[in-house]
Order: sequence, then C-alpha cells, then structure tokens
Amino acid sequence: MKRKLVLFILLLSMVGLLAACGEDTADDVVDALNKKAGDLESFRANADMVIETGEEPQQFDVQVWHKKDDYYKVVLQNELDEKGNQVILRNDEGVFVLTPSINKSYKFQNDWPKQHSQPYLFTSLVSDIENDADREFKSTENFYEFTVKTNYKGNQQLPYQKIYFHKKTYEPAHVRVLNSQNETMVKVDFTDFEFNPEIEDGEFNTEQNLAEGTISVPTSTELEEQSMAVYYPTNLPEGVEFTNEEVISFDSGERSILSYEGDKHFTLVQEMYTDSHPTSVEVPVYAQGEMVDLGFTVGHLSNNSLEWQQDGMSFVLASDTLTVEEMVAIAKSVQGQAMK
Repeated sequence: MKRKLVLFILLLSMVGLLAACGEDTADDVVDALNKKAGDLESFRANADMVIETGEEPQQFDVQVWHKKDDYYKVVLQNELDEKGNQVILRNDEGVFVLTPSINKSYKFQNDWPKQHSQPYLFTSLVSDIENDADREFKSTENFYEFTVKTNYKGNQQLPYQKIYFHKKTYEPAHVRVLNSQNETMVKVDFTDFEFNPEIEDGEFNTEQNLAEGTISVPTSTELEEQSMAVYYPTNLPEGVEFTNEEVISFDSGERSILSYEGDKHFTLVQEMYTDSHPTSVEVPVYAQGEMVDLGFTVGHLSNNSLEWQQDGMSFVLASDTLTVEEMVAIAKSVQGQAMK
C-alpha cells in the first residue's frame, strides 16, 4: 500500500513537472516575437483607437501597412469627421505627414517609427518589450500579456503600456497605454491583422495615394461651408490661467489667438481655412524640427513651438517657458470644443 502511494505521488510530481515544462516563459515569448519581427516581410492591420487624454474621448479608425526596408503607411481617421484623416508615409524619400483637410503636408528626415512607441505598430510593440529589462509578463488562457515602459518624446505622463498578443499566432490583440495612476489613457484594439501579405511598393507612394483617393482634399465649396469652433486646452500647468482671446478674419479663413499667463505663459493659435490653403498637400513643407506623437496626430516641434493639425484646422502652441513635456500635455488636451 505504501509503495502504491509513493508511486502515485511520484506520478503526480512528474505530471506537474511536465505541465510546468510546457508553460511558456517571458523569455520564450520574447524570443518568438523577435523571430516573428526578424522574419517579417510585411504586415497589414486595422485597429480601433480611443484616446482619453482630453475632456472627451476621441475615437479613431487606424489602418496600417508595412513592408520590409522601412516602408510604412498609417491612416488615422477620426470617426466623427469624414474629412479628418491624416496619413503618415515612410518611403525611400523620407517621412511624410499629410493632412488633406487643410491641404498641407510635412516632410521629415528622421528615424520614425524607430525609437518611438507606436501602439498600433507590431514592430514598435516588439521593440518596446525587448528594450525593457524590467518588463512584466503574464500568460492567460488566450493571451500573452506584457507590461512595459513607453518611449514617447517629451511625454512622461504616459509611462507604461500593457500589450496583449494572441497565444496561437503572436498577432497583437490589445494595447492599453497607462498614466502614472495606472489609468488607461489610450486603448488600441486590433480588429484585423495579417502577417506577410502581398503589398506593392506603390502603396507607400504619395502620388499613387493621391490618385487612388486615399488622400482626399476637400473642395472649395466644402471649405466655405466650414465654420470655426474655437478649441481650448483642458490640461494646464499649475499656476497658469486663460487671459485673452482674439479672433481675426482674413481673406481665406479665421484665426483664433488664445493667451495664457501665470507661473509660465504660452500662446495657442488656431486657424480654419474657408478657401484654398496657400500650401499644397502635394508639395510637402520640409520640417527641420522633430516629429512628436500626440496620439491622435503627429506634431512638429521646433523653435519653442509645437505645430499640429486636427479636425480640419491648424494649431501652433508657442512658449519660451514651457517644457516639451508640458507642451505635449497641453496639445493632447486640445481635443474638441471645450469651455475655457
């Protein structure tokens, strides 16, 4: 009887040991993800993104195409604004940020998306996991879950992200970007993902995108029907208050100038064009500054100012007293009409 009991205990131990051996460790999953990324020829993805850094949540449809040799195309479509799309292209000529709603585009010579967290790019997610030696790992019934640091330019208010991958395929499933209070500020849910689809090089060509209607420039009639709704930031540094607003009409649109004073000061200029913009989306403006990810769009940082486009309008935040982190936090909170 004792011998049978001993054998039974040994058998249970072996079963437990075999089960433990079958569990994937964090290193196993990281190695598998790195192999996926290293062997990757291309990927295509669709995702729903919700950003809650402003007063009201902003919802976006995100479409992504990527091909080896650093070809990327990202289309960010505001679900409440048919004309509010923005396109980020990376090809052999550089990085382009195209904003058709104001008929304007920028060209950058930088390493985007390398060295910058991007919650909707598989390659960026894998890189963030690989680079965080203090990463946390959890294996659930359906997902591999990592909690790792983010890498956002000038923005320490979103320090962590939770990244979920499907167990069977290693496809990304969900991303949650967290603030320092562990609250979710950005949600990305992948609705479709495909490894190594056939993608032609022309998919990343600016002229071809224009010809195919991916980038749709509004007509003069549509511009004339637009009316300017002044947006106000809802996240101000301590000791800073709104002091003045001036709205100026000019030949092709309206300009709002908001002034804020206190321990620090800044000016926020917003422009809405009701006529053809003096620039052209087909002729990019060369940007000497840095690209800054604002979540809902990409900003352009240079000379104590941060410029970005959203909802068919152009914004410039200028200050010689704000830090880059403070400028980014203020810009992220200018999302929709708000009371001052």
